[in-house]
Amino acid sequence: MSRLIDAIKEYQVGFREKAPQEVQELMLKATKKLSDASISKNALSVGSKAKEIKLPNALGKEVSLFETLENNEFAIINFYRGAWCAYCDFELKALQERNEEFEKLGAKLIAISPQSPDASLSTQEKHDLKFEVLSDTNNVVAKDYGLVFSLAEELRPIYLSFGIDIPASNEEESYEIPMPATYVVNKNKEIIFSFIDEDYTKRCEPQDIIDLIKNNANSKIKCNFLKVS
Repeated sequence: MSRLIDAIKEYQVGFREKAPQEVQELMLKATKKLSDASISKNALSVGSKAKEIKLPNALGKEVSLFETLENNEFAIINFYRGAWCAYCDFELKALQERNEEFEKLGAKLIAISPQSPDASLSTQEKHDLKFEVLSDTNNVVAKDYGLVFSLAEELRPIYLSFGIDIPASNEEESYEIPMPATYVVNKNKEIIFSFIDEDYTKRCEPQDIIDLIKNNANSKIKCNFLKVS
């Protein structure tokens, strides 16, 4: 099974060979500035109660986090920036590769971005994703989870030069996007795992999610066994 980090490292080698040095330096400075601001400290984290999510999927049907938890032991919530983000693409594909394992463990995967429903549908079809891909218009839910920031102005023309038009993808003009984040929520609506980083090149390895869910499932079995005894 391939690792997400290996795909990211391979992509980064190619990017460094092609992108102008001044562009790379500007992007690194913007990421460091965001990291120094530590905006992730305000995001929901382990121990917090998850907030309800009600968003349309790629076909326009509303999906509820709390209803999902009624029928599953865990929910995995992945906030991604959009299909225009290469790192998000790698992450979504890596999650799809492990989706059957998630489901066997009683975990339902939900991916969320500020993209329009049409863009979300394109993303789902492009990667043949078998999990829900939801549209968080204006980042309403991402703001509830404390993940939203505005893309640095100096990066906007660079993104456009790469063919990335965030306002067009999101169908709104703010340039607000979420920090990439992954949560695992249990049946009691408690966040038992969170991965959040201001550096968009850092992503959660799917194996870490599987290990976490297995450990929690095993702990639950042991507790039930003790109660029966």
